[in-house]
Amino acid sequence: KNLVDSEVMIGLVQQAGHDVTADAADADVLVVNTCAFIDSAKQESVDTILELAELKKSGRCRKLVVTGCLAERYRGELQQQIGEIDAVLGTGEVPDIVAAVSAPPGSHAAAAAPLRLYRRPPSVPPAAAAPLPEYLYDAETPRTLVTPKHYAYVKVAEGCDYTCAFCIIPTLRGHYRSRDPKSIVTEAQHLAERGVRELLLISQDTTFFGVDRGERGALGRLLRDLDGVDGLEWIRLLYLYPTTITDDVLDAIADSRKVCRYIDLPLQHAAPAVLKRMKRPGNGTTYRRLLDRIRTRVPGVALRTTLIVGFPGETAAEFETLQSFVQDVRFDHLGVFTYSHEEGTSAFSL
Repeated sequence: KNLVDSEVMIGLVQQAGHDVTADAADADVLVVNTCAFIDSAKQESVDTILELAELKKSGRCRKLVVTGCLAERYRGELQQQIGEIDAVLGTGEVPDIVAAVSAPPGSHAAAAAPLRLYRRPPSVPPAAAAPLPEYLYDAETPRTLVTPKHYAYVKVAEGCDYTCAFCIIPTLRGHYRSRDPKSIVTEAQHLAERGVRELLLISQDTTFFGVDRGERGALGRLLRDLDGVDGLEWIRLLYLYPTTITDDVLDAIADSRKVCRYIDLPLQHAAPAVLKRMKRPGNGTTYRRLLDRIRTRVPGVALRTTLIVGFPGETAAEFETLQSFVQDVRFDHLGVFTYSHEEGTSAFSL
């Protein structure tokens, strides 16, 4: 999803007449699009900012712009503690990249001590809540693909309305908002004309697509429409939420010639008590029924999931429940991640 934002920003600055280079040392303006989902992502983002800030001293760089989720979450701290940063744009300010790139470089305060982004003392109240991001690109938005030419990602929606205990995404990305299906089909047609053969549909919960607009069954209809786009060969969905996978979507996957029989649904755990603390629906029994239903309605489907281990309060017995579930279900692909303790989530107090 951040990659699509980067492609849109590149398209916007190119439309404004700027040249783009992949060589950081050759750039007059450096733009870092950041992630802030878990600790390791935040650290990678900070390390990259500091590394590129050095080019303001040793290279031709005159301006450093930081965008994305870290900017959305820690705008004030970034500007205060890294004096080399000239502009900070949150996730809802993607169109402002042209103004940020074009404006004259500002003055630079001295760099502060090593950045500490997620250790606010208890006595210091958080800043007043900023308005949630609302930006959503469309088929007419300039966009320069940076993926290999045969595939491209298409955001069908932005934001999230769930309140999962471990997740900061709704704060970083705003409420769930679906794109117009016609806009998505138009974008798919444009991409196919440019040589794209595989389309990856992405959002925080793709199966919720259209529900926020009062359009029940919108995803199934969208898949059937995209299946008719000339030039496309594969259409892949990321990610499906366990309680919003409906039979009409499964039938559309099974019936379509181009939609891959590949379903990625992050289940996170199987022990009922852990899922309850995570503020996630379901349990191992309901998940088994769901996976059986998927395999029945979409013969030959490949299933992938992600799991979180080490969530606060997880016992050895609950971990064994998860292991048994994985052994019984036999996913085709599995990603397992250690819990990341994130300030701003309800799990942070556990």
